[in-house]
Amino acid sequence: MILTVTPNSALDRILFLEEFRPGTTMRPEKMLESVGGSGLDVSVVLQTLKAQNIAMGFAAGPTGQRLADLLESYGIVHDLAWVGGETRTAHVLVETDHYRHSHIIAGALLVSIDAYYAFLDRYQAHLNHATWVVAGGSLPVGVPVSCYRHLTEMARKADVPILIDSFGPPMLEVLPAYPNVLKMNQYEFAESFELHPDTLDGLIVTVKSVRMQMQLPALVVTCGADGIIACTRKACYFATVPAQQAINAAGAGDGVSAALAWRLSLGDSWPDALRWAVATGAAVVLTEGTADCSLGDIEWLMGQAKVRVV
Repeated sequence: MILTVTPNSALDRILFLEEFRPGTTMRPEKMLESVGGSGLDVSVVLQTLKAQNIAMGFAAGPTGQRLADLLESYGIVHDLAWVGGETRTAHVLVETDHYRHSHIIAGALLVSIDAYYAFLDRYQAHLNHATWVVAGGSLPVGVPVSCYRHLTEMARKADVPILIDSFGPPMLEVLPAYPNVLKMNQYEFAESFELHPDTLDGLIVTVKSVRMQMQLPALVVTCGADGIIACTRKACYFATVPAQQAINAAGAGDGVSAALAWRLSLGDSWPDALRWAVATGAAVVLTEGTADCSLGDIEWLMGQAKVRVV
């Protein structure tokens, strides 16, 4: 069982527009609601992959209840901790003429310190049955910046591998705990480490250097349509598939996390796990919903995936 953890849950409300035109009245061609929040999106993808999982996270208010209903519609087993405030609504504006999307986020969870430590107790209980943990996303008000370090230390003590998908202060805080996989996208990597290579080759060299300097077991950096850089203690890999015309790219990185954790939990080598990861991330962009994907698309893209040592 893969355990996913989402401190800052969200409900995605996706609006499809030809083009965003400030100062005008715009009527979306289509609107739909999806599960939001990094770990919860991982659970959505794991359901497609038919991988057993349990989704943990904080939630609040009517928006949180709508989110719980959506999780149940996917068949996702969840253990949400109800707190103050309101689960965020992430308005995802998809401009179909430009193949781009933007986020406008409203609402905020309010987590007391007592609720946080009670959540850690529930997390500890789930660790007894977990084969991997995937935790990620931003942190809500009241959750300490050390959250991902706490989750990692507890997972390591229980001998359960963990993937952390975060950036900035929460990610920097987790470094001394050595998560099995630390993951972020290229922009988060540049911002977090204040390193700005000009080329993809330069980025690969920089990721290698940071992994070695921080002595991380594995550092994964997603580069959008360009591919995935994954540096481990044994080798550094670059995984690609042909670029896809994105319908909605939200949740693609969470598809990468889901496939990596699932395949590594099954004993795959890094190259084999990365083929699944790059194919799954690309499959997510082909759907309208956040983190939605088709197993058929994943299998088709797997046939085009390439992984090379760099």
